[in-house]
Formats: sequence, C-alpha cells, structure tokens
Amino acid sequence: MNIPEINEQIAIPEGVTVKFENENLTINGEKGELTRTFSHPKITVKINENNIEINSKNVRRKEKALIGTYVAHINNMIHGTTEGFEYKMKTVFSHFPIKTAVEGNEFVIQNFLGERAARRAKILEGVTVETKGDDVTVTGIDKEKVGQTVANIERATKVKKRDIRVFQDGVYRISKGGRQ
Repeated sequence: MNIPEINEQIAIPEGVTVKFENENLTINGEKGELTRTFSHPKITVKINENNIEINSKNVRRKEKALIGTYVAHINNMIHGTTEGFEYKMKTVFSHFPIKTAVEGNEFVIQNFLGERAARRAKILEGVTVETKGDDVTVTGIDKEKVGQTVANIERATKVKKRDIRVFQDGVYRISKGGRQ
C-alpha cells in the first residue's frame, strides 16, 4: 500500500514578510504583525522565496486534516495583516431603547430589557469596536479575536427567563469578514 505525501504551497503576496523560527510563524503586513505556533512531529513548515510550504510524509486522515487547518490559519493571518477583518452588528430593540458604549476594553449595553444594571462584554486585545447609533463595527487583524469579541457581545445580550419569540432585543451580527 502506497501512503501518500502531501505538499501544500501558499503564495506570499507583495508587502508581506514571513519568518519561521522555533515552530513560530510570524507574518508582518501593512496592518500589523501576527504570530502563531505550528507544531506537529509529522508536519514541516518551510519558507521559500515567494511561498510557504507545508509538507508531510506518511499522511493519514488526521495529518491531512491538520494540514488543511494550517493552510486556513496561514491564509487568515495573511489576509488579516494585509486587509484586516470587519464584522458589522446591529442593535435591535422593541420597547426599551438600548444604549451601547465602549469603555476601555469593555462593551457596555445599558437599559437592556429595562434592566438597571448594565451588561458588559469583553473586547479582546487588538480589536477595536465602534458604535454609531444602532450600528456596531468590530475590526482587527486577528480573525479569531474579532470573532470572539463579536460572540462576547452577542452572548452578553442573551435573553433569559423570557420568551425569545417575543423579546427579540439584542445586539446581533449582520455581516462578517468584510474587507476593511
């Protein structure tokens, strides 16, 4: 039985510098710098002139899946450092007007369902949140941190002990991943 070898290549665009040392891949672009650890005994990551190569011999299903994950992470890092990620959210309310604001590294939701105490969502490092009326824009270069910040905001406005078909108030994501 012949066990296959996989060789994936990712092109490095102009204006992007890539460095791979001690299993840490650092990608530097016009928007910033991202670093991530890629460590697996059967998978090697190399940098050639204009390409990032991901190689593996004696590939089984798990290694093949992990190579695809590596490719997706590296592509997201390149996209983030060159163009960035932007998620748009909308504040929705029916009776009690919701007031949103950014205080330091927290997103504050006031008067949610008429509650006196403000609800708070954590904004991760490297992510910026802007509010303008009912619109909320979350931007950053790390896709995972931007997505987690959006999830934190949505989770902070979760309706509890009420019928969600009636009480549809909250801050919801309406578009994701758009270019900056």
